[in-house]
Amino acid sequence: MNAIELVGIRKAFNRGLATEVWALDGIDVTIPAGQVAVFSGPSGSGKTTLLSIIGGMARPTEGRVRLDGQDVSSYSERFLTVLRRMRFGFVFQDLHLIRGLSALENVMIPAYPLGNDWHPLRDRALSLLSRLDVVHRAATRVEFLSGGEQQRVAIARALVNDPPVLLADEPTANLDSALTTQFLGILESLSGDGRTILMSSHDPAVTSSAVIQRRIAMHDGRIVEDR
Repeated sequence: MNAIELVGIRKAFNRGLATEVWALDGIDVTIPAGQVAVFSGPSGSGKTTLLSIIGGMARPTEGRVRLDGQDVSSYSERFLTVLRRMRFGFVFQDLHLIRGLSALENVMIPAYPLGNDWHPLRDRALSLLSRLDVVHRAATRVEFLSGGEQQRVAIARALVNDPPVLLADEPTANLDSALTTQFLGILESLSGDGRTILMSSHDPAVTSSAVIQRRIAMHDGRIVEDR
C-alpha cells in the first residue's frame, strides 16, 4: 500500500550555531497510497527538504516518518539505501543525468545494484523509453537531447525499479509551457498505474492541474493549507 505518514517532523540546519535554521517546523501529514499530491510554496518554504526526508535522502532532526505504519526514520543508512532503491523513484530539478552515457544507459543505472539480469533490464528500460515517446533516442548521449527529452529520460530512470512512490522536485522549473503540458500528460498516465506521486512546485500550471488530487501549501517550514 505504501501510505506515508509524517509525525512532528522538524529539520534544522547548522544546529547549535549562530546560523541555525529550521527548514521544517512541525509537519504532520498522511499521504494515502495512490494519491497525486503537490507541495507548493515560495522558495525556502521547506518543500524540497520535506521531499528529501520522505524519500530517505535526509533524516529529520525531530519526528517520525512511517511507511505503511513502519517507522523508517531510525533505519540505518544501509537499510535506507535499500528502501530508496525499492520504494522510491526520484526526478530531480536538475535531472542529474550522466553526461557521456546514452539515454538507455542512464535509465538502467539505478537497477544495477539490484543484480537484475542485463537483458530483461534492458528490455524494461526500452519499454519505459517507448512509453514516454523517447525510445528513438535510446542510443543518444543525454547531453545531445532536448530539455523535454532529458526530462522523459529522467522519469524513465525513476521508474526502472518499478517503485510505488515517485518523488519529483520542481519538475517543470526548467520547462517552457509546451513541455510543461507534456509533463502533465505523462503525470496523468503514471497516476493511472496506482503510484503515489509527490511533487514540489510553485508553478501554477502544475498546482492548478486537474491531475493533482491534493494541494498542500507550505510557508516557513509549516503547512498552511491542505486541500
